[in-house]
Amino acid sequence: MFEKLQNIEDKYEELGRLLSDPEVIADQKQYQKHAKAHAALSEIVNVFREYKKVCKDLQEARELLEDDLEKDFREMVEAEFEELEEKKARLERELKILLLPKDPNDEKNVIMEIRAGAGGEEAALFAGDLFRMYSRYAENQGWRTEILSSHPTDMGGFKEIIFLVEGHGAYSKLKFESGVHRVQRVPTTESGGRIHTSTATVAVLPEAEEVDIEIDPKDLRIDVFCSSGPGGQSVNTTQSAVRITHLPTGIVVTCQDEKSQHKNKDKAMRVLRARLLDKLEQERQQELANARRSQVGSGDRSERIRTYNFPQNRVTDHRIGLTVHKLEQVLQGELEEIIEALITTDQAAKLEEME
Repeated sequence: MFEKLQNIEDKYEELGRLLSDPEVIADQKQYQKHAKAHAALSEIVNVFREYKKVCKDLQEARELLEDDLEKDFREMVEAEFEELEEKKARLERELKILLLPKDPNDEKNVIMEIRAGAGGEEAALFAGDLFRMYSRYAENQGWRTEILSSHPTDMGGFKEIIFLVEGHGAYSKLKFESGVHRVQRVPTTESGGRIHTSTATVAVLPEAEEVDIEIDPKDLRIDVFCSSGPGGQSVNTTQSAVRITHLPTGIVVTCQDEKSQHKNKDKAMRVLRARLLDKLEQERQQELANARRSQVGSGDRSERIRTYNFPQNRVTDHRIGLTVHKLEQVLQGELEEIIEALITTDQAAKLEEME
């Protein structure tokens, strides 16, 4: 591990020299490429340098303890030695995590799809709750959200809503949200006060750039039609809604939220690219299914991952056995505790595989 880290530091220093080279500075494309690579290595290099300093301080403390010291001074050095040992162990674990292979999608924006499952209108209302939860979480992270497609219900829920989450590291934080979310509560539609169980399905797709997925226009069938549902005067009068069918895979995407046919087509293409990239990723993950068994689920849409229980003010993530008794705060977007626990569990599983 030490040799690998030393190679990374050498590469970091070489990139630093290149960034001050006049020829590189003159070529903005090259400069940006090197600057990006330099920035990507900065965290691991800083931790490695701190680790080397701690090792040096430990060696000096060890040598001091071999001498004949006064009692008070020896106690002080011993206390410092223990503190340094703990710090060294913490930094070693941090370095192992930083050396884990990076998910190439982690820095991408996210397209999230929420669909009402079992439970009729109550499931649609729950889908709306989940959309607001993720929107508030995104806002807390300083990310931007944009609705790409929606099918609202009369009571304010959603049969389906597809939206973009745009921001640094969005996929790295949200990728474990894919799966079946379950709610247990007394619905507003229930007069007898009985607790119902409803579900909604969440899919988290990394947004695909055109360079990630090449789509042949000949593989697309594009239909336009009048939009339906809430939307004002243009509804049912203007052919602004767009349906794109990807013939080789049979994937169908419909967008009708915008009044402009061009904007709806653009949004539909973004969703289609993300779904095609996700399909390729799902196929790749299937090939690695055995290797993934020890990791946190991040792709199985049929897996029941979380329960939101209103009577007990409880949110339980079934994959890691985590329960928090602050349902209202979670639905207001305070997801950090759950998301960090999922990330930590996934990292621990990957570290175990490496050892």
